[in-house]
Amino acid sequence: MIRITSPSRLHLTLIDMNASWGRIDGGAGISLESPHITISAEKSEAIEVIGESLLKERIEAAVRNVLPEGQGIRIIIEEDMNTHVGLGSGTQASLSAAAAVNELYDLGMSVRDLAIAVGRGGTSGIGVASFESGGFIVDGGHRFSDKGSFSPSSASRADPAPVIFRHDFPDWNIVLALPDTQGAHDAKEVDIFRKVCPIPLNEVQEVSHIILMKMMPSIIENDIESFGHAVNHIQSLGFKRHEVKLQHQAVRDVMALMQESGAYGAGMSSFGPAVYGIVDNKEDAAYVMEDVQDHLDRTIGGRVIVTKANNSGADIREV
Repeated sequence: MIRITSPSRLHLTLIDMNASWGRIDGGAGISLESPHITISAEKSEAIEVIGESLLKERIEAAVRNVLPEGQGIRIIIEEDMNTHVGLGSGTQASLSAAAAVNELYDLGMSVRDLAIAVGRGGTSGIGVASFESGGFIVDGGHRFSDKGSFSPSSASRADPAPVIFRHDFPDWNIVLALPDTQGAHDAKEVDIFRKVCPIPLNEVQEVSHIILMKMMPSIIENDIESFGHAVNHIQSLGFKRHEVKLQHQAVRDVMALMQESGAYGAGMSSFGPAVYGIVDNKEDAAYVMEDVQDHLDRTIGGRVIVTKANNSGADIREV
């Protein structure tokens, strides 16, 4: 039997939803230790997925995409995470299931091969790279001629985007708020891409400049103040500006509250509603966490946790 624990991820922003220079998408993100998905798996005569989870059907579908004909597998969902909250649960569930088949049947497939087989990474490469290696990641998007449209991963069959920068994320604390609501997904997500794209080129250029000349150097130099400033800045630019604007006011208020309570930077992951704040010590993290939890309790509900970056990717081991 094997056990796989995969990270979640923060998707900080898409970079280029203009495509006038021939590429589209691109993104920056951070792999997280928690929340995470944990499954155990062993060979079986049939396909069996055990556990109460909204990810159950996705796991079974991923298994069927890679399982050799006539073989079976028994998967137990030990831990899962919320769906459609901006943490990449779909990609991690699919890759975990596919990786279980790959290990048990010695298929020799790479993480990229598995992602292609299960249809993940068609817009953002952050989730696939998080599973593979963890850390802070910037991906280079896709050729627009290959993809052909502005669309989310759920509606794209493009291969996972290439990673153009990967570095261990510093040992900073990340306060993660999970409001009791869901972000856009499925048909609604597709419709948003159709309506707001292309993003003006000047905004794309500004986002690119911030990532290249502020966010990436701040990771290398362990400069939490500059990183926080970059996070704050991108919330009102490009595609991220539209993602934030779609949120319940209580979700937008969480970002402002985190900054007021001591976070160096606060932003929303993907289509939300997950909001993260970057702090440098446990005392500040506890203070921010308390303020945000009180806010959620008084408004739309939800929970707040403190986590850190995952700098190693999915943990796959025999048990």
